[in-house]
Amino acid sequence: MALPLGLHIALQHLLHRRRQTLVSLLGVALGVAFFIAISAMMQGFQRDFVARIIDVQPHIIIKDEVREAPMQPVERAYPGGAVSLRGLKPMEEVRGIRGARNILATLEDLPGVHVAPALSGNLLLRFGGKDLSVNVTGIDPARERKVTHIEKDLLSGSLDALYTTSNAIILGEGVAKKGGIRSGDLISAVSPVGVVLKMKVVGIFSSGITLMDNFDTYVLLKKAQVLQNRTNVVNRVNLRLDDVELAAPLAAQVERQFGYRSEPWQEQSRNVLGIFVIQNAIMYSTVGAILIVACFGIFNVISTVVFEKTKDIGILKSIGFRDRDIRRIFVTEGLIVGVIGTVIGWGLGWGLIEFMASLHFEMEGFVRAQGFILYRTPVHYMVSAAMAIASATLAAWVPARRASRLNPVDIVRGS
Repeated sequence: MALPLGLHIALQHLLHRRRQTLVSLLGVALGVAFFIAISAMMQGFQRDFVARIIDVQPHIIIKDEVREAPMQPVERAYPGGAVSLRGLKPMEEVRGIRGARNILATLEDLPGVHVAPALSGNLLLRFGGKDLSVNVTGIDPARERKVTHIEKDLLSGSLDALYTTSNAIILGEGVAKKGGIRSGDLISAVSPVGVVLKMKVVGIFSSGITLMDNFDTYVLLKKAQVLQNRTNVVNRVNLRLDDVELAAPLAAQVERQFGYRSEPWQEQSRNVLGIFVIQNAIMYSTVGAILIVACFGIFNVISTVVFEKTKDIGILKSIGFRDRDIRRIFVTEGLIVGVIGTVIGWGLGWGLIEFMASLHFEMEGFVRAQGFILYRTPVHYMVSAAMAIASATLAAWVPARRASRLNPVDIVRGS
């Protein structure tokens, strides 16, 4: 079956300059391949991190603090005035969430919301001549398992052991390793207010988030209140939602209703999520630079063809080819390079992903992993194809437009 004349001419032009065409194809293919591989790696890490954060931590944390300090009476009396306050001392008050029971009851009535009280503080653990400074969180195990998945992260022991064992404590894996502590050991716990208790390790957990594993510990809520000398006080209310996307609006609603600072998971991880934006910008910039270099190759090939085929263009116009027909021929050349380069790039990208998936290594950092965390999706292939084909077509448009403007009379006279 004979090809259309315009397509036949475009293919002949590309085949006439095989080496340059091959280099342009390779540039497009590498741009597509690197985009697919880097996107899979970046988004794999980002999605895994967000999943860990959503899985391990509560979706909303209500804290015993306010977002902005209350205005002083003189500032309310003279708003906008030239007021100077000196020697101001903060009011001494007992920290904690007031009316915590009413807040818990109100929130538990909301559909799709699970609530758990907690008391967080600092603790000094002593074992075998070592002192470890850790964060301690007092929890109600029955409610805690509804707002976090700490129970499934336990390497040994169980949350219910906090009920059945006197002065029980659960340690993060990093805490246990630093102190040489094993499940069943007795350790000394010293609180900032001077309370000292002998506690038994009834469990060790590993969340995969290094910061938590190295510093977090859990005890029974009543035991934390004894250690902190804060009877019947809670300073955290943790919420978990069936729909994580509702965390931000619900947190704003809770803060307006009760006045306490309410942080959704997006706000708690704002710094890290901001880093993801920078990562994506670097990724798109790198791949964009590769595609731009490939586009220069396409531009160079087609510009050279236009220069070499000036007489042919004059002949084509003299036998009835219009400007848009000439443009179509050279734009088709760029489109062919873009499509074939994209297909080759898909294969290279798939190969890169499978190669990275086969690599296994221990990676320590904010999040622990054993090898690259990859996210495979057809979207990466579609986006890379759109970018490559659009770039290749755009690179061919400029010389194609110049070719279509050539005057056949001037070409014949010049020859």
